[in-house]
Amino acid sequence: MIGKRSCSKMSPTHGPGEDGSPSSCSQDSPYKTEDSEDEIKKSLNVFYPYIRCGLCCGFLIDATTITECLDTFCKSCIVKHFFTSNRCPTCSTVVHETQPLYNIRPDRQLQDIVYKMIPSLEESERERMVAFYKGKGLEVPKSVTVSRPCPTGLRKPKKDIPQSVFTIPPELDVSLMLEFVGAEEGIKNYKPLERRYVRVSGEATIRHVELFIRRKMELSPTCQVDVVCGEQLLDQYQSLQDVKTSLGEDAIQDGLLVLHFGLVRPDLP
Repeated sequence: MIGKRSCSKMSPTHGPGEDGSPSSCSQDSPYKTEDSEDEIKKSLNVFYPYIRCGLCCGFLIDATTITECLDTFCKSCIVKHFFTSNRCPTCSTVVHETQPLYNIRPDRQLQDIVYKMIPSLEESERERMVAFYKGKGLEVPKSVTVSRPCPTGLRKPKKDIPQSVFTIPPELDVSLMLEFVGAEEGIKNYKPLERRYVRVSGEATIRHVELFIRRKMELSPTCQVDVVCGEQLLDQYQSLQDVKTSLGEDAIQDGLLVLHFGLVRPDLP
């Protein structure tokens, strides 16, 4: 269960003060008790769409993302799927005409999140792999038998000391600010981009940024996304690290790589 602290309920003794003003639920209040703090909890199944594989419907194991559409599956599931198809099983995007396995990448950050949310999953998967190797009469790889240290997020924090459940992986070394500059006439029915600030790997390309924008704004396939940094129109295959290196200080604002983007119609000159 995942929850956050709130102070939404008061004990019956929490009435107005002697001066007629309402009493507050603070540490200085003489009426505050341990029972006055409740947890707002969300069931784990609320997060199932984000941590389960769309092919096997189980929790993600070796989470692997398709770079063309950013859908994620278990590695073994998506590899088996590509034996018979070159399309994403979720959105039907053509991943690669002949070699779809070229366009998949491990998503270690998402896998870490899954293991933190399902504490017993990693150990049970390790035991299953050990049983598989032994059943085949094979030597068990050291990477399978060596267990990782307990993630910080699983340790119960002290009550009075706020702690962050998840830390930002060092691979996410570029902070983006996405500025929407508008759409050409005739382009409509798109959602506003609610998440302007994104932290990603410097190896990500402008194509990945475009896919992120398309998904969040629910854009039509006929709508073209132009991404600009400074006064330079960026190529889809440029990495974010290359953009930072080539444009230097012109690309950075308060430590953020600022990218402006607009929506255009390809059929217009």
